[in-house]
Formats: sequence, structure tokens, C-alpha cells
Amino acid sequence: MLRPLQVSLGERIDPSRDVPIYMQIIQAVIRDIERGRLASGTYLPSSRELAQTLGVNRKTVVIAYEDLIAQGWLDSAGTRGTMVAASLPDPVIRHHGEAEATMSSAVIDYRFATPPERPLAVPGGPGLKVDEGAPDGRLFPVELLARAYRLAALRASRDNGFQYRDPRGSPALREAIAAMLRSQRGLPVSAENICITRGSQNGIFLAAQVLLGRGDSVIVEKLTYEPAVAAFRALGANIVPVGLDEDGIDIDAVEHACRRNAVRAVFVTPHHQFPTTVSLRPERRLRLLDLARQFGFAIIEDDYDHEFHFESQPLLPLAAYGPGHVLYVGSMSKLLLPALRIGYVAAPPAVVEAIAHRVSLTDGMGNALTEDAAAELIESGELRRHGRKVLQIYAKRRANFAAEIDRTLGDIAEYRLPDGGLAFWLKVNTDLDKMEERAAAMGLRFASSRSFMTTEDAPRGLRIGFASLNAHEARTALSALRKAAG
Repeated sequence: MLRPLQVSLGERIDPSRDVPIYMQIIQAVIRDIERGRLASGTYLPSSRELAQTLGVNRKTVVIAYEDLIAQGWLDSAGTRGTMVAASLPDPVIRHHGEAEATMSSAVIDYRFATPPERPLAVPGGPGLKVDEGAPDGRLFPVELLARAYRLAALRASRDNGFQYRDPRGSPALREAIAAMLRSQRGLPVSAENICITRGSQNGIFLAAQVLLGRGDSVIVEKLTYEPAVAAFRALGANIVPVGLDEDGIDIDAVEHACRRNAVRAVFVTPHHQFPTTVSLRPERRLRLLDLARQFGFAIIEDDYDHEFHFESQPLLPLAAYGPGHVLYVGSMSKLLLPALRIGYVAAPPAVVEAIAHRVSLTDGMGNALTEDAAAELIESGELRRHGRKVLQIYAKRRANFAAEIDRTLGDIAEYRLPDGGLAFWLKVNTDLDKMEERAAAMGLRFASSRSFMTTEDAPRGLRIGFASLNAHEARTALSALRKAAG
């Protein structure tokens, strides 16, 4: 009766693994019980016998048995030894010889929502990655970040700030962001209007959660930010695409869609339209707000890179003059570091409370220490100084990138020099499918031209970020695109 246990354990105990021997014994016994090899009431070998069979220290087996007894898998029968607990249910009978599964090889017996075939983010790996408009994290002084974290940690320790906190986010950061939005973007907000999120994508999803139910309609542009559309679809929303041109979203098409659908929200990136980089003209902004009042929908305004404008003063956000109709989503990631994952939603207090409730369901309270460190960088003026510095660097990279496009892709690509933002929109007069396939084979990774399209008839192009590339990287990336074009 005892021999099968000894053999099966011996086959699975491997001292070279990075799992402690006693834990391997525990796992093997539990697997044998679960598979029916050890029935309830079966006596196990003594700790001495099993230790001799396995060639391990007897204390190792004792520890394993004690843990299994404490967990309820085994019972101690005094002088009679140790047995499988009689209270365990009968196991599901497995086929003889069935291989033991790992988390990676296990057959999944339950239903779950599978991800789409195309990932929402450009995957990592070897080769050169070209992003869609990220900052260059190498430019942020790491000593400033370390200092801000240290001050935030000291303050939290002094004020008992390491406990669970407000799901709306750090009070210091909410106040700092509100002050920044008032002074630099004209938003009539205070800290009660701010909820901190894990980046702008999290902000978009949270805003959508409080606005949209299954079957509700949300208007997006035919070319837009794919992760936002994916978030709306995940909530069961009906996607209603409308056209756009050099002046932004087609307002007549928005009105037509509102008359045909029960529209709950319109998603726009009016400052630098994603992906085309065009700015929504003032007259269209005013008409969009009028339609929001007329049809009772909310505007989700994603202002993901407001800080980076090169030609003139940036237009004020829609939320600056339509605060009752706009959920304003912003990000500190472009100005700070994407890895810090700090975004925010500005909205009326009741909406902020609704969003904070969603935060408490999924995230609890955010990352208070990181948020306080970001507040320190804002309050000290370091973030603004850094912003002025990198704006000059990115302006030069923008000009150099345009010149490099002209040199390497001038015969196959058209573009309009973007007034702001950290990326170019390239209209390529070649077979984009073949170009992208060749680029992938060469190790060049970038977002698919189809990832921006919400309809098959949308115009195709490539969104290529320039800010995170130094001169050598930019030349390498564009030269690779040229080769991929054939």
C-alpha cells in the first residue's frame, strides 16, 4: 500500500530545482491525493522511511508532514502514524498515465474572455521598437526622481501615510494637478474634481465604466486610439465611427449619428488627434459642445500630450469652457516617465466619486508613494523645468526627423509637420501590408497601420514617434522603413 507513494514521490523530487525539497514533497502528496493515488484514510510511510527512500534529511519530511497536517490534507493518528485526512472528498478519477500539468501546460476547463489576435501594445523583443509618440525616459534626471521618492517616503512615515488611502488619489497630487490645470490649461477645477488613475488608458476605461452600459453607443473617429475602442467594446458598447479631415472630427457626421443612435459618449483627442496629429478647430469644438447639450452625451477628452506644442500657443481643452459636459483625461506619463503610470480624470465631483468607486473595486487606492513623489516634483518646480528643457530637445528632434523622412522616404511618404505632440503621421503610397510584413522580418517593430482604423474604408498610414529616438536611432529606424518598402 505504501510503495506507490514512495515511487511517485521519488520520481518528482529534484534537488536541482529552485523549489525547496519540503515544498516539493508537499506538492507531490497533494497531487497524489487530488489524482486519487492516495485515498482518504491511507497511511503514509513514517518520516524516517520516506526520508531514506528520497535520500533527504528526516527533518525535511517532518516539516512537510507538519505543514500538510496543519493545512488539513493529513491527519496524525498518534502511534499508528500519519494518514490522508478522512474528511477529504473522493477525487476525480484521472486516466492512467495522464501527465502532471504545470500552470503552463494545464488544459483550461473553464470559459474566459480571450484577448484579440493583435495585441494593443507593440510587443517587446529583439530589434528596434518605434513607438507611437512616447517621451525619452533617458532625459529625466534619475537623481531628481530618487530625491522625490525619498522625501515622499519620509513624509509618509512621519504622517502615518503608508496606510490605505483615498481611492481618488494622493491629496497632494490632486491639488497640484488641479493648480496646474487652472493656471496652464484654463480648467475651472479644484482637487475635488480630480481622480488619479494608472495612466491615461486607465482613466479612459474608468470614464467609460461610469458612462457606458451594454448596448450604449459611443462615437469615435474612423482613425483613432485603438486601446480606447477596445475598452469601450469590452464594456459591451456599440461603436459608431465617424469621419475626420484636416480640421478634426466631422461634426455633421456626429449630429447625424446622434439622430440615429442613443449616443452616451463621444471620444476625441482634440489637441493632437490620434493618430493624425491634427488639432480640432475652435468652431468644431463649440459645435461639439452644443451637440453634447442637445443630445445629452458626455465628451471623453483625451489630452494625452498637451505639454508638447511647438508652433504656437496650444488651444484650450474642451473642458476649459464646457466643464459640465466633458470628462477630461490627462497623463503625467509624457512629461514624467511612462513607467510611473500616473494619469488623471477631471470631472464634476459626483462623477469623480463614481470613478473613485470603480478604483476601489479594482485597484483599491493607486500608488500613494509614487503619487506623492510626483506631487513633490510639481510643487518644487522641477517638473516644469524639465518640461521646458525637453521641449527644446524634442523640437530639434522633430525638425531632424522631418529632414530624415525627406531624405529616406521622400518618394513614398507624405506628411504634415505636426504643430505639437511627439509623433508624425505618414501617408505611404506603397503596399503597407507588404511593408509591415518585411519590417517585422527585419526586427523593426511598430504599431500596425490597421490598428488605428475603426472601419475598413478609413485612410491608412503610419504613426511614428520621434521624441524617444536620438539622431542615430531615428536614422536607423527610417532607413529600415525604407528597406521594408522595397
